Amino acid sequence: MTSPTLSRLDRGWREWLVENLAMGVPVADVRAAAVAGCGDADAVDAELRDLTGHPYFAVCRRLALRYDWMESVLDTYRALRADDGGRTLERRSDVTPEEFFSRYYFGNRPVVLEGRMADWPALGWTLDTMAAACGDAEVEVMTGRNANPDHAWQYDRHRTTMPFRDYLALLGSGVRTNDYYMVPRNENWAGPLRPLAADVRPPERIVDPSATGHLLLGPAGTVTPLHVDNSSVLLCQVLGRKHVRLVPSYERHLVYPRGGTFSAVDAARPDLARHPRFAEATVLETVLEPGQMLLVPVGWWHWVQALDVSATVTFHHFLVAGQNHKMATPPAAGEQD
Repeated sequence: MTSPTLSRLDRGWREWLVENLAMGVPVADVRAAAVAGCGDADAVDAELRDLTGHPYFAVCRRLALRYDWMESVLDTYRALRADDGGRTLERRSDVTPEEFFSRYYFGNRPVVLEGRMADWPALGWTLDTMAAACGDAEVEVMTGRNANPDHAWQYDRHRTTMPFRDYLALLGSGVRTNDYYMVPRNENWAGPLRPLAADVRPPERIVDPSATGHLLLGPAGTVTPLHVDNSSVLLCQVLGRKHVRLVPSYERHLVYPRGGTFSAVDAARPDLARHPRFAEATVLETVLEPGQMLLVPVGWWHWVQALDVSATVTFHHFLVAGQNHKMATPPAAGEQD
């Protein structure tokens, strides 16, 4: 057998060719998109010749066909939900805990909640008041994110310790950046920032009253890429605004999962030539303002960008029996918004 020539395509494009052909996208369509994207028609043609005749690809194609049935079930759910208001992000100021759980938590629907943070002292936070409360505390921050496109799941490479006062000074500089961000993967909230944690109030009869939540704090410009969490999350916006985009749990086959819990799609600027099925996805969005909460149900994909210096508290421990409403996912979990 003739050995395949060394490919001139990078690994990303080679994987993209395999994935799309395995999913049944016509060869001509795949070739056109790849040539338009990488600009090397000869390299694409050579790769296609090697790929389509390879026995490994034949196995990939058979496995992909087994997923077709599952995707057809998900598409049925999509159609049912579309006829039941699934293309609208509801906003509620009058929802009872009973309705919250029956319609939204167990119904796997996102919802923006208004008026449930009126008693939070945290709504009065400023950078100065946070510095006065905990300025001398040593905190952990993720830094150097701009240099690593996979920082969200390679977080151990980016852990940096600094005085909280110094981090707040960075935020106060007004620089719009994604290079540094305080995310929940540390002991900040339960340890050195405990005085700030006392300023939040778990929503009554919705969240476990003993829960303290987790703090996310960063400058305007921080981005959490499109990803999925393995449990429901309640985002509570304290300071600044966040732009959020959501894709339903039953549209996983449209978001090109990678790295376990992340999507290959840039939800801010989707490349529909490279990820054509994302054009079919239902994308709900909102700008979360201080004093608003957003339920992100288990399995829902979400992308988050801070529009201002932003502080968010998240809760995961809901008042439901068993607390077993989690999704099995590979270990590459992210930074949780």
